Amino acid sequence: MPEGPEIWRAADKISEAITGKEIEEVFFAFEELKPFEQELQGLKVDSITPRGKAIVTSFENHLNLYSHNQLYGKWMIGKDGSEPETNRSLRVAIHTSDSSAFLYSASEIEMLEDGEVEAHPYIKKLGPDVVHPETTYDEVLQRYQSSSFKNRKLSTLLLDQGFLSGLGNYLRSEILFCSGVDPEFRPRDCSEDQIEALAKHSLELSRRSYKTGGLTTPDDLVKALKEEGASRKQYRHYAYGRADKPCYKCGKEIQVMETGGRKIYYCETEQKTTN
Repeated sequence: MPEGPEIWRAADKISEAITGKEIEEVFFAFEELKPFEQELQGLKVDSITPRGKAIVTSFENHLNLYSHNQLYGKWMIGKDGSEPETNRSLRVAIHTSDSSAFLYSASEIEMLEDGEVEAHPYIKKLGPDVVHPETTYDEVLQRYQSSSFKNRKLSTLLLDQGFLSGLGNYLRSEILFCSGVDPEFRPRDCSEDQIEALAKHSLELSRRSYKTGGLTTPDDLVKALKEEGASRKQYRHYAYGRADKPCYKCGKEIQVMETGGRKIYYCETEQKTTN
């Protein structure tokens, strides 16, 4: 499932393609949305807004298209009405004179009025967005310090969009690694320094991934690894997806464990033996 950085990058591409342009045609695959095809024709898209792992497309008539990609949904862009080559099922198409936005395979698609957006069951429960430029370190630190979350294992807490929105599986492993925190710890098990590190890296790594197109490793490490001939997969992350590969900090092998059917990658030396 795409995480916050990927959703923000998708929103950027959709916005560039259709925001502020007159809509020539709209297609909805779901019957309950068909009546909106004519209603939206001739209007303009006001904004494209990431909300956690969802996207809200706002139109100038105060209607809003809510879409959540889930596991298989994906937005794609086409030029001059041409549809991208894909085996995915088309759910939504928004056409302007020179570009189009296509949503494939998503199952959660709704049309909401302005006043219904913030009350949406998914949106109203979202925690602070780790990619949003206005989310502050203090806001995120307060979440880690909150009594509401202190007894929950970090391995599950970091996937809860009600805690911090935008985090997901790869960011979870990377945040815990960079913070030197045992994946089995709860916030209450962490030192003050570790809590501060978790807050710092929740923002820093998420925003780095957004800006770089998926990298959580810093520029100097990426440069050094590239010079050694490393592939993108090898230099993209510190720990995630690198089981049995050497840790970039201590050289010991990265380990992997499974919780809730999803894998967490960690360094035993950096995250367990030091706590």
